[in-house]
Amino acid sequence: MNPKINPSDTALLIIDVQRGLFSRPTPVYKAEILLGNINTLKERFTQAGAAVFIIQHSNQKMLLEGSSNWQFHPELSISNSDIIIPKTHGNAFKDTSIKEELDSRGIRNIVITGLVTNGCVKATVIGGQELGYRVVLVADGHSSYIKGAEKLIRDWNRKLNKHYVDLYPTSEISLSNGV
Repeated sequence: MNPKINPSDTALLIIDVQRGLFSRPTPVYKAEILLGNINTLKERFTQAGAAVFIIQHSNQKMLLEGSSNWQFHPELSISNSDIIIPKTHGNAFKDTSIKEELDSRGIRNIVITGLVTNGCVKATVIGGQELGYRVVLVADGHSSYIKGAEKLIRDWNRKLNKHYVDLYPTSEISLSNGV
């Protein structure tokens, strides 16, 4: 069953699709498929006039602000209409302007994609749900760079779907006016 997503009150959150996460000793699981799915969703949201937020993590280790690793992955489609949100915590809502940005646009629903499943994606899913947003997690739109990532993603999809989110694959997410 497809989620009913109204572009006027829904935003796409793309979390931490940055070069450094794709250069780890263990590669991002299904990286090319992940990037394709994220870009497909971004195009759908942009064409529908929905808000797109691109979250960019920085830390003192691997994603030092301004470094090559901190830059967005070169295959991530970015446009001038995208809202870039810098963050320093796993939860994209902690100590950032994203809640104010969402609320100022009347956003009630968020669709989440990005990296990494058991880190920033999970933390942002839970953070969004705790703030009262309807959260849709894209089942094939998040990943990790650890061994056993396939099982990890499957397990977190199940856990998050049970308690926090609606879960849909990229192919079932479309935007239309009306609820």
